[in-house]
Parts: sequence; C-alpha cells; structure tokens
Amino acid sequence: QDGLKQSLGDLRRQLAWVERLDVTLGPVEAAADAASHSPGEGHSASRKEDVDPENDFQREMSFYRQAQAAVLEALPRLHKLQVPTRRPDDYFAEMAKSDQQMQKIRQKLKSKQEAMEKSEKAKQLRALRKYGKKVQTEILQKRQKEKKSMLNAVKKYQKGLSDKLDFLDEGQTSSQGNKKGSGSQRIKKGPNAKRRYKNQKFGFGGKKKGSKWNTKESFNDVSSFQAKVAHNKGPRKAGKKALNKRPGKRARQKMKSRAR
Repeated sequence: QDGLKQSLGDLRRQLAWVERLDVTLGPVEAAADAASHSPGEGHSASRKEDVDPENDFQREMSFYRQAQAAVLEALPRLHKLQVPTRRPDDYFAEMAKSDQQMQKIRQKLKSKQEAMEKSEKAKQLRALRKYGKKVQTEILQKRQKEKKSMLNAVKKYQKGLSDKLDFLDEGQTSSQGNKKGSGSQRIKKGPNAKRRYKNQKFGFGGKKKGSKWNTKESFNDVSSFQAKVAHNKGPRKAGKKALNKRPGKRARQKMKSRAR
C-alpha cells in the first residue's frame, strides 16, 4: 500500500483544471439532487442500487446522464475561463483512417451494392420467365380447347346431329382476333400515292388480268363460229376460187431456178 501511494504521488501532477479537464459526477438527476440537498452515503447507495448492471438500457442511460451532468458542469467553467467550446468553421483535422483505407471501404461497399443489384435483377428475370411460361401455357391450353370444340362440332355436323354452321364463324372471328392482337400492326392494302396519281391522270383501264379467260356461257356460245374461216376447212362454194395455198417445196425450188 505504501508503494502504491508513492507511485500515485509520482504520477500526480499539480496542474490547473483547464489542463486536466477532469469532472467526476453522478448522473444528471443525481447532480441536480446534490445541488439542492447535501449529498449523503445513503443517497448515493440508493442511486447505485436503482441501476441494474444486467439491464443494457438502464446501464447505457446512466452513462448518458453522467456525461450530460459532466457537460453541464464543465461548460460554464470553460466559459468563465474564456476557453472556446465550439469548433470554428475553417477547422481542419486529420482523419483517424487514411484515404487509402477509406477508398478500400468505398470499393467494398460499392461491390456489395452491385452484387445486390445483380441478384435483384436476376430475381426479376426469373419472375418474368415464370410469368411468360405461365401465359404461354394458358394460350396453348386455350387453343387446344378451341380446336377440340371445333372438331366436336364438325363431327356432330357430319353425323347429322346438328345443322348449324356457327362454329365456322367462331373460328374465323377467333383467327381474325389473333391476327389483330399480334404486336405488328397490319398496313391497309390499297394503291399508293403514285398509283392514285396515275389513275387520276390517265384513267383506270379496267381489269386486265384474266380478261381472256373462258366461262361456261362463252364456251357454250358458238354463234360466231364460221366453218370457212376455221383453219380453212369449211365447204367450198362452186364458181369461186379456193383460198390461196402455199406451194410445195419442189414447186418453190423450180420457181427459184426459173428466176435465175
């Protein structure tokens, strides 16, 4: 004990309070009570008993109140000694950690954020794929159902059980609806601006393609048939010369030799 007291005397220095800045007080409530009443041993013991060391909240609150009481005690004394207690606006202090270490921390946080964003995007893509597969299966099931109902209606019509052809109209409307529902918009058919200008200037000559096609009426109509003209095989009338024919090969050769 004597050695400890001697060491304490060697370490202790008789300096001014502004050099030491040591304040030893209880919590802020205890300090207020001490200011109004004279402190006693029983009072401090009761305050110590009020704080349960196993209760984290009470323990931290006691530390907070003790620090608050120390601030309330020390600030007026510093102001009395004309010591500034606020940091100036142009105050510069060196950071506890170096810039390189902070840069590494930033890179690590950035990499974590990017990994979280990638995982979130992957989750969204998986959800979209599941939704797309679900929609696709629903469309396929709907088509199969329509096809089955169409085949059943056709079988009933073939067997004579039904005389209605409404299923054909339903099939056409459904196919048209599928075509219209496609993403690409269909362009309206019709002549372009150049064709319309030419039709306006020169007129529309009517249908050209298929104008010489034969029909049933034209096939049965033989009123304009002439036996004389048809391949020169019709009956000849007496007193008229037969139609000119091309001379044969030998006659043509003789004619050429005579001309020479």
